[in-house]
Amino acid sequence: MYNIICVTNRQLCEGDFLHRIERIAFNHPNGIILREKDLSEEAYKQLAKQVFQICTKHQVPCILHSFVDVAIELGAQAIHLPLPILRDVTETKKTRFQVIGSSCHSIKEALEAQRLGCSYIIAGHIFSTDCKKGLEGRGLHFLEHVCASVSIPVYAIGGIDQDNIGAVHEAGAKGGCVMSGLMKCCDVATYFARYEKSE
Repeated sequence: MYNIICVTNRQLCEGDFLHRIERIAFNHPNGIILREKDLSEEAYKQLAKQVFQICTKHQVPCILHSFVDVAIELGAQAIHLPLPILRDVTETKKTRFQVIGSSCHSIKEALEAQRLGCSYIIAGHIFSTDCKKGLEGRGLHFLEHVCASVSIPVYAIGGIDQDNIGAVHEAGAKGGCVMSGLMKCCDVATYFARYEKSE
């Protein structure tokens, strides 16, 4: 099966969000990034506690997003930080995490993220996606160049599905990130099974 990281967006979720997280975690993705950028720090912390418990139960890495102090307070081992936030995080705080990721939209940003201590990066958006309406994807050529430019794992994001995950892997990416597909799909188990069959 290809490496898949779930990126959450409860606004897209059909039905109860935590129930969906439970179903996703049960199918053991390579990680769940709790994005939810619209929440206040306190609201994010309360949601993160619940998602953290679900991920721990299913032994799935829970990757918190943006709120460094919340992640430290909850004892999270992994965090995903937009570059503007990553640039300002102290080295002392970075040492509290085993895994640090960031999102990159150019080779220059990918190199900067690596220099700032990232364990992995997410490159995008690769294909056209409803999440970026009207914006053309950067394509596999871009992804290939990013992968060749850094020595850390690269995950692709943006329109990733079972039909193109193979090409993403061939371009050098470690795997793909999925948001809409996992937030909206009716049968999570079947969705993951498609990635097994596509290999």
